[in-house]
Amino acid sequence: MRRTDRYRYPFMMTVLVLLQFTVRSRLGGDRIAPDFLLLALLIYTIRAEPGKSAAAGFMLGLLRDALTPASFGAGALAHTLVAFTSSWAKAVFFAEHVFVKGCLFFAGTWLRNVIVLLVSGRLQGSQVAWELLVWSPLQALTTALVGVVVLWFFRGWLSPRRSRASGALGVSA
Repeated sequence: MRRTDRYRYPFMMTVLVLLQFTVRSRLGGDRIAPDFLLLALLIYTIRAEPGKSAAAGFMLGLLRDALTPASFGAGALAHTLVAFTSSWAKAVFFAEHVFVKGCLFFAGTWLRNVIVLLVSGRLQGSQVAWELLVWSPLQALTTALVGVVVLWFFRGWLSPRRSRASGALGVSA
């Protein structure tokens, strides 16, 4: 492993955070534009344990809630549940295939939107149906597509690390 390899993963996470605040507003409305912060969280959950993922989700949720104080707490709850669930699902389904990870990104984005919508109580009536059945799946689709592209282009940078002491099958000698 080269000395620069350990900086690639944090660099990609930083790029995703910067894209959230610079490019996202130009990719369509907030309803359909990919959520780069949630994508960074979900990529992190692929590599981390469920407890650490939940803590990262809680911190990201608090950050997002600080930006939208009208529904404070909904984002923290949603991001915590999504991060924990996706990390746990990754362990159960052994998500090493790009299609499975894309489905994880789609489900994570849609589930986060559902939780925030239901907990915040901002919408009523037919607005809830439109949000759940049209706008949330569209945002989940764009986030999943961007996530698959990021994983495909930077697969060597974002792949889970193997221990140096492990052999070809990942078993310690």
